[in-house]
Amino acid sequence: MSDWTGLWYVWLILLILFLLLFCGITASFIRFCYRKKRFSVETFSRHPCDLSVIGIDSDSTAHSTVT
Repeated sequence: MSDWTGLWYVWLILLILFLLLFCGITASFIRFCYRKKRFSVETFSRHPCDLSVIGIDSDSTAHSTVT
């Protein structure tokens, strides 16, 4: 057991791994809570939008009158 106390770099590596694991779990929890709140706050319903597109090529009369 006394061999483990002299190996300070093993404890340092274990501490770094623990901190990375703790930060990852905390970030996942915060992201989960933020995503849950964002979807439940939506107060309006989404309606599909209509989009009209008019194609004009260079040979049309509308294009020649504009230029």
